[in-house]
Amino acid sequence: MPDRATSLDLAESISPNLAKVVLAAKVNGETRDLNAPLSDQAEVLLLKSGSEEALEVQRHSGAHILAGAVRRIFGSDVRFGIGPAIENGFYYDMELPRKISEDDLPAIEAEMRKIVGEDVPFSREDLPKAEVVARMNEMGQEYKLEILEGIGGDTASIYQDGDFVDLCEGPHVPSTGKVGAFQLDRITGAYWRGDANNRMLTRIYGLMFANRKDLKKYIHQREEAKKRDHRKLGKELDLFSIHEEAGAGLVHWHPRGTTLRMLVEDKWKQMHRERGYDLVSTPHVVSEDIYRRTGHLEAYQDVMFAGMKEEGQTFRVKPMNCPGHVMIYKTRTRSYRDLPMRYAELGTVYRYEKSGVLHGLMRVRGFTIDDSHIFVEPDDAEREIVEVFHFGMEWLRSFGFEEFDIYLSNRPDKYVGEISDWDKATSALQVALEKTGVDFTVDEGGGAFYGPKIDVKVNDSLGRSWQCMTIQFDFNLPRKERLDIEYIGRDNSARRPYVVHRALMGSVERFLGVLIEHYGGDFPLWLSPLQVMVLPVTSDDAEYALEVQKRLRNEGFRIEIDLSRERISYKIRSSTLQKVPYMLVVGARERDSGAVAVRERKSGDQGQMTLTDLVEKLRREIEVSQRTASETASSD
Repeated sequence: MPDRATSLDLAESISPNLAKVVLAAKVNGETRDLNAPLSDQAEVLLLKSGSEEALEVQRHSGAHILAGAVRRIFGSDVRFGIGPAIENGFYYDMELPRKISEDDLPAIEAEMRKIVGEDVPFSREDLPKAEVVARMNEMGQEYKLEILEGIGGDTASIYQDGDFVDLCEGPHVPSTGKVGAFQLDRITGAYWRGDANNRMLTRIYGLMFANRKDLKKYIHQREEAKKRDHRKLGKELDLFSIHEEAGAGLVHWHPRGTTLRMLVEDKWKQMHRERGYDLVSTPHVVSEDIYRRTGHLEAYQDVMFAGMKEEGQTFRVKPMNCPGHVMIYKTRTRSYRDLPMRYAELGTVYRYEKSGVLHGLMRVRGFTIDDSHIFVEPDDAEREIVEVFHFGMEWLRSFGFEEFDIYLSNRPDKYVGEISDWDKATSALQVALEKTGVDFTVDEGGGAFYGPKIDVKVNDSLGRSWQCMTIQFDFNLPRKERLDIEYIGRDNSARRPYVVHRALMGSVERFLGVLIEHYGGDFPLWLSPLQVMVLPVTSDDAEYALEVQKRLRNEGFRIEIDLSRERISYKIRSSTLQKVPYMLVVGARERDSGAVAVRERKSGDQGQMTLTDLVEKLRREIEVSQRTASETASSD
């Protein structure tokens, strides 16, 4: 290799074929251009096409190609802001000589493809800052001049690809032909530097992936996600609504949505009772003093609703359930013989989230946390964590989730409690995960200030990841200066239990939102809020249809009847769009024979059946689906 070797020289010395697929390099931990010279004893990691780090460099380069294409089309009057790589692609903010719309995107994209086809190199120059300022000033790039004011040191870097020059720190791919598969996506407005007092710029977004297949897959998933959007389906399936006049972020559950919620909550309660949990209930309004004592007031005041003063005392609608469970624990002296004590509550809490982050059921101001607080002796913590983890995975699998991302978060720089307790609790979490045999990632320093934790994210049917289960140690609440939690140990002395805070769903609202999108509203029969719709052909069949409804309702099925005067074809279509699993068409023939014409939403006409046979079929389907979920869950 030459005296001032580059990462590209290194790649070529290993293999000419390797040099063709390498796009950038990590040099001593910093991502750099392939053509950047290497220092002696440098540690080099070559970034090949297809890796996430290489893709980020491609996306950044894509933003520059977008800017170059826009300049070719609109001329030198374009003023450029910033153009970073982002998740799934890139964007560039710019001030244009005229307003544009998404109708302009095909022409811009076509110009980008020309630049890619030219395969011109990205070349970097590190120049005295004064020279860069002069060049940007000559080019009329006022936003770049403002950026330069915030850059320290005496030099600044610029990149050039073909006829386009830009202020940039890099890195970039070797040439324009090395970017991935891309497609311009949309146009929005963006205030310069996110400040509403500044000028509004045009922001053009682009998608970019390593290859065309990945790009098409993402676009397909995004279209599917739009169809499955729980806000859209919530309206179409008549599940819930949110009314600005009643308060943003506050959910109103409709009859079918309440049924869906009840099914989840009833299953939650049943599974907790079976596993030795005691169900509790705590007030919605609590004295502010308790939150000051626990430290929650200081930590969460920005998201707590304003206090209400009564008889000289300030009350808050509760933002969390933790103190209430401790209050119950402390109503009498506890012994090691009482432990572990497992309290569980579907406790509704309220937090004042900013209006800009509210999002259907996923981010709300009033929500129900499936809280559990487990008071356990330190030496029993590991065994308890194993049981809790198995329980949580069984719960998630029972709803059809099969793929998970699991994280162990340990002690951060700022923490409360003793290091020995942190080490013991973290070890308990890690050993518990290792005993279950699951793959997990250690999130160094990612624990909360009050304890280490396990987080479990579920991957839905579109491969998206959602936070659900958390198993969290809490070394804050037991402290003497907080809630002073104790038990009498085997040596008859007062000791502090470990407190494990655990949620299987995170919140009921968010979990239901995930379920709606996971199934696209097409729930399995056992979970469907409406299992059967009876469809009389004419008004003469209404009386028999009501008899059918009564019989099936008495058998425990969730059933409605469509008594409208619409044609039967319209009724079938309407029930299909409402994603009702079974439709029972009843006309003169069915009335005379005491049967029903069964239609499944997914597989169509099933022919006539007696009600006895139909009941057996429905129960068998529910039994099979739940048994399959149970067998899958027990595989942990």
